Amino acid sequence: MTTPLLHAEGLSKTFVLHTQGGVRIPVFDALDLIVTAGECVCLDGPSGAGKSTLMRCLYANYRPASGRVRVMHRGDWADLTGAEPWRQLEIRRETVGYVSQFLRVIPRVPAIEVVMEPARARGVPAAVARDRAADLLARLRIPERLWSLAPATFSGGEQQRVNIARGLIAEHPILLVDEPTASLDAANRATVVALIRARKAAGAAVVGIFHDAEVRGLLADRGFDVALRRVAA
Repeated sequence: MTTPLLHAEGLSKTFVLHTQGGVRIPVFDALDLIVTAGECVCLDGPSGAGKSTLMRCLYANYRPASGRVRVMHRGDWADLTGAEPWRQLEIRRETVGYVSQFLRVIPRVPAIEVVMEPARARGVPAAVARDRAADLLARLRIPERLWSLAPATFSGGEQQRVNIARGLIAEHPILLVDEPTASLDAANRATVVALIRARKAAGAAVVGIFHDAEVRGLLADRGFDVALRRVAA
């Protein structure tokens, strides 16, 4: 029997353009989604359907107009949407990881420390976190000579791989991934797929946006059409 780890209930999102006379742009309405341990649900739908908006709602970066996002946190359900900011940070630190398309870090912090930080925040000892970070950076083909440099100086592809390593190192039980293989070469794309499949095998619940059909085929157990609000096998 599979164990639900994430449950979006009755989720609706509308953007209000206050600088445009209060124009309202509905994105999705009354959306329900359950994701269980060890599965990957791929968000489907045409451009503009609200896939990235839904991902940000699942992470509580966006507040929905209605509904809630519940996650299994410390052995019990927690309402991520309605939680106090300190509680949201706790849940993100321990339970919900997010790999976005862009790396946002403090300038001049070495790449290996950027990758280590989420693991350290979860209480992983520094030496263990450094070993994990080194392993991920090596697997993602970031040359060791770059590990002590700030990733702001890296190429776009290198920054993306640092971002992936940072998102995976803490081994969160729920993982949100937004186009993790965009712009990567075939070898690094295969490595990212292997890393995400390893998290699934370890019991993580994964929600992803994958425009690459091959990557989607290798990772997704189900599709969820955001525009139609329905699951496809």
